[in-house]
Amino acid sequence: MALSVPQQTIANDDHRFKVVVAGRRFGKTHLAIRELCFHARVPDQEVWYVAPTYKQAKMIVWRKLKQKLQNLRWIRKANESELSILLKNGSIIALKGADNEDSLRGVGLDYLIMDEFADVDPEAFFEVLRPTLADREGKAMFIGTPKGIANWAYELYQMEQEFPDAWKSFQYTTIDGGQVSRAEIDAAMRDLDERQFRQEFMATFETYSGRIYYAFDRKENTYPLPQEINTDVLYVGMDFNIDPMTAVVAIRRNDDLYVIDEVRMFSSNTQEMADELKQRYPRAKIWVYPDPAARQRKTSAGGATDLSILANNGFIVKAPNSHTQVRDRINAVNSRLCGSDGKRHLYIANSCKYTIECIERHTYKEGTVQPDKDSGYDHMNDALGYLVDYLFPVKRDTSMYPVSTQRWGHQGVYKGPTIQGMRV
Repeated sequence: MALSVPQQTIANDDHRFKVVVAGRRFGKTHLAIRELCFHARVPDQEVWYVAPTYKQAKMIVWRKLKQKLQNLRWIRKANESELSILLKNGSIIALKGADNEDSLRGVGLDYLIMDEFADVDPEAFFEVLRPTLADREGKAMFIGTPKGIANWAYELYQMEQEFPDAWKSFQYTTIDGGQVSRAEIDAAMRDLDERQFRQEFMATFETYSGRIYYAFDRKENTYPLPQEINTDVLYVGMDFNIDPMTAVVAIRRNDDLYVIDEVRMFSSNTQEMADELKQRYPRAKIWVYPDPAARQRKTSAGGATDLSILANNGFIVKAPNSHTQVRDRINAVNSRLCGSDGKRHLYIANSCKYTIECIERHTYKEGTVQPDKDSGYDHMNDALGYLVDYLFPVKRDTSMYPVSTQRWGHQGVYKGPTIQGMRV
């Protein structure tokens, strides 16, 4: 059977790493078998197909792959017990299960397919399979149905934004595959809830239920960090949790805030955080917006408060006398991510991966309006929230601006350092 137009588009692409997110019955298995054979046509290649389990690999691909190779008359020897086929040209196609990581080690690969990769432990790729591609500069294709933005499949799908020369992502619906009738799709729409249908048939990455920072859009609120940035003045939000202690580092242009760096330190204290910031930005004038508890809290030896430690290190510290209500802090961040007028004023560098992960994955506790603190995503978000809420509170108080009117216009328009080459 020939490839469909979408399948052929994927097959013709020459990127080293390809991520294919598609709806059910798109024809992912047919595409996978074609790509296995295509890359094994070259003599002495090591080509693997990896499914979430060994049983799945055998059930999904083995019979169809063997039949395809028999029709081509390429087989020299098929090993039923090991699910491997030695071709007449010396190439080997082997089927593996990611549930047995030991079986994935020690072989240099020329080509790899990971099927339903959203169901695979990411360590199976990053710690085991990725090294097998290194010495031969092997290629890989990841195929599957999305499992939500919390899954590592979403991270791989976004890789082309950071590494467009090596990574390419594709997204197709069940309808695009041309193998399922419109009537069957309509029936599935009736049988499944809206979220399930979008995920399984429309191949969309669905968000967590109760996502806190719902206004964040990775395409709209992130940017590639330019090589040249004016870091003369920096704005730092800081959370004092010891494991980890976190900070976001930002610059400002007019009414927009750009997060350029993140700091996460375990088993640390305020002095070490201050030392880290000064080492990274030795010539910068740094304004710190910490947890208001800094006025009393002591995380370092000597009895000094966190606020006094920051001030003694030469930072300009701005913290309200008491905590803003959590919901107001969250609203402040969401309004900067995307206001009611559709405009965005908060951007995060692609390199700040943990900050992006925390914003995307932090949720409320089920059935409540209380942020989940067990996930660990709250600390970086708190650091960002302290900064944003002080500079851009939902109920703006111009007396809270941290610099003089020599740098700020009467309506808070910034007159200081700018950043070149960035969107506004």
